[in-house]
Amino acid sequence: MAANNELRPIVKLRSTAGTGYTYVTRKNRRNDPDRLVLRKYDPIARAHVEFREQR
Repeated sequence: MAANNELRPIVKLRSTAGTGYTYVTRKNRRNDPDRLVLRKYDPIARAHVEFREQR
């Protein structure tokens, strides 16, 4: 079970719009070794913006 958590860690995605809104998701380290960047909806900005992985 521990190997699964190391391969798919929980990451926070923070909005680049500066609203402070975050999504929480899991990522596969084997497929995405770099920081994750997804385009998702920010309800505070009321628009789709890029969300970047926060450390």
